[in-house]
Amino acid sequence: MSGGIRVDTASMAVVTDLGRTRGPAQGLPVNGALDQYSARIANILVANPEQAPLIEVTAFDFAFTAQADLLVSVTGAPMTVDVDGVARRMWEPVSIGAGQRVALSAMTEGLRTYIAVHGSFDVPLLLGSCAPDTVAGFGVVLTAGWRLDVRTPVAPIVNPYFDMSLFNLDVLIPYFGDDAVIDVTDGPDAGQFRGAGARLFEATYTVTAKSNHIGLRMAGDLPVRSSSEEMISRGVPIGAVEVPPGDELLVLHRGRGVTAGYPVLAVVTPLALDDLGQVRPGQQVRFRRTTVERAEENVRAWRARLDRLRQRVDTVYACLGVDRHLELWDPTGSPRPSRASAA
Repeated sequence: MSGGIRVDTASMAVVTDLGRTRGPAQGLPVNGALDQYSARIANILVANPEQAPLIEVTAFDFAFTAQADLLVSVTGAPMTVDVDGVARRMWEPVSIGAGQRVALSAMTEGLRTYIAVHGSFDVPLLLGSCAPDTVAGFGVVLTAGWRLDVRTPVAPIVNPYFDMSLFNLDVLIPYFGDDAVIDVTDGPDAGQFRGAGARLFEATYTVTAKSNHIGLRMAGDLPVRSSSEEMISRGVPIGAVEVPPGDELLVLHRGRGVTAGYPVLAVVTPLALDDLGQVRPGQQVRFRRTTVERAEENVRAWRARLDRLRQRVDTVYACLGVDRHLELWDPTGSPRPSRASAA
């Protein structure tokens, strides 16, 4: 390890990754970044594996000082990004020199912003993941003064003509506006609502302040279940739209338990889960019905887009002599040798 960052300001920030895929078999939730697209893009832009540890900033300002030369990317909810007082753009790699201060402020839309550093952060893993788990008491919650080591720092990359970093990798930036439309497929208990289930797609729901990484509570006109059959606790997917007694929908997210006992009217599609990860308390949400086939088609297109971006990034970094993702990080927690050291 060589250098890293020192956290200067942190109100709500953690080190996370794409989640603990081995967790459910052990009774643990998956957890991980609530906006998986933004997290994946952040890591791709700095030539990391998509699963590599990165910082998730929620709602408030965040600042750090680089203690080594770093290659950084910032994605997710729009924020003002300053490097020693100079504005820099999100959704592209930024070369940071040792001693420079990076400040993120003024999140006006969305809820979560992601910071990835080339080489990834050196943090403890549980079942192959660094994703925080509040139930297990595991994870890195950042506070002012915290120091994070980086596995592989990189020499500054500058444009020789303009004396500044210059990248244009054609990244598709998501929409972070207020009118969230969430695609869902029919859930296993949709038949228990009969015609009343259509209410889910006609009403507008408001995200309440009781929402978190476990699930979002939404107030609105709830569909009424026509069956009085008692529900048995069973396994439920991430994205399950549950209709509990009361006046709020419960939409389970990545921190949900592996079992639940409320009727599941619908299931949020994988891509729409990222949109849910960016909605704020007080924001209004509408649900839109889709099919499993269409959802799968959208995921395939999404995956192809990420693969094309990685190819562009690999081409750029190969020309610059920067080690790429496959040589830098292993999900077991062991750093892989670079091509230079392997040679």
